[in-house]
Amino acid sequence: MSNKQIVQDLLDKLPDNVSLHDVAQEIEFVAGVRQGLAELGRGERIPIEEIERELPSWVIK
Repeated sequence: MSNKQIVQDLLDKLPDNVSLHDVAQEIEFVAGVRQGLAELGRGERIPIEEIERELPSWVIK
């Protein structure tokens, strides 16, 4: 599926009154997931120990 097709599918699933900001956030989310999956496919991984060290800084308090 091409990137254009992915965006078209996403737009079809969103409500008609969605804001442009929300559309942009949805596209950014999908792009991030696809990038992460591509990195995993190439064998690029972050060790769990590194994630466990950094995770507390990712949480909003």
